[in-house]
Amino acid sequence: MPAARHLGFVFGRIAPGEVEIVQPYREELTQHDGFIQGGVLGALADFAGGSAAGTLLPPGWTNMTIDYTVKIVAPARGDSVVARGRVVKPGMTLSVAAADVFALGDTGETLCATALVTMRNLRIPRT
Repeated sequence: MPAARHLGFVFGRIAPGEVEIVQPYREELTQHDGFIQGGVLGALADFAGGSAAGTLLPPGWTNMTIDYTVKIVAPARGDSVVARGRVVKPGMTLSVAAADVFALGDTGETLCATALVTMRNLRIPRT
């Protein structure tokens, strides 16, 4: 995904219905004092939830976000940030996923954000 590549997201674990995406610390993604900007946390959650849902789609299908809600619960500061997405309810037309975003640092993991993501599943047109 070009946007994920541009931000520097890297896939970690991938399993049916589950995905982990890692964002190494980059100063240009912070707001001040080294905290990762909230929009980056939201993008990580969106990509993790959507990618988790995508692992359950049949060949020739893709998905697109139609809605997501992110609740930031703590500042994100650390060596990296990881989003762990999981499918809540798969479907043929819509899939619902969730994602938790953690800052990873010297003191371990800190939950920074949680999200609920709704995806529209689409058959890729043959050309």
